[in-house]
Amino acid sequence: MTAPASSRTLRVRLTDSRISRLGYWWATAVGFTWGFLWSTGPVTVRNGLVVFTGMPKWTYGRGGSCVGGCYLTGSNDGDRVLGHEAVHQAQWRKYGMLLPVLYLIAGRDPLRNRFEIEAGLEAGGYLRATPRRGRASSTP
Repeated sequence: MTAPASSRTLRVRLTDSRISRLGYWWATAVGFTWGFLWSTGPVTVRNGLVVFTGMPKWTYGRGGSCVGGCYLTGSNDGDRVLGHEAVHQAQWRKYGMLLPVLYLIAGRDPLRNRFEIEAGLEAGGYLRATPRRGRASSTP
């Protein structure tokens, strides 16, 4: 037996949903188009991201920008930063086109921005890696 129309509620999931995945693919298409237009370096697929290098500085933010499944950068494409950007890619999948709005609300300061913190501040180049010390020897 189905509930009467008056008691049914419409629930729209905006995160981790078909809607967010549609936004992710839209952003990926935009990132791919932007990268295709401006990249002068190699285009590779690494860590599940389409990496466009040789981009003019004005075409991306900070050291590089993740747009959907694309990473746009001049030359900042080391393995560590690509691990950081893969987290941003997962954020794009989860939030879709809500991500730019939520990111803006989180603020431009990467040390306080929850999306940058989640992706790893050291891997993103926002903090210097702290040297790890070995165990102190207990022998004299």
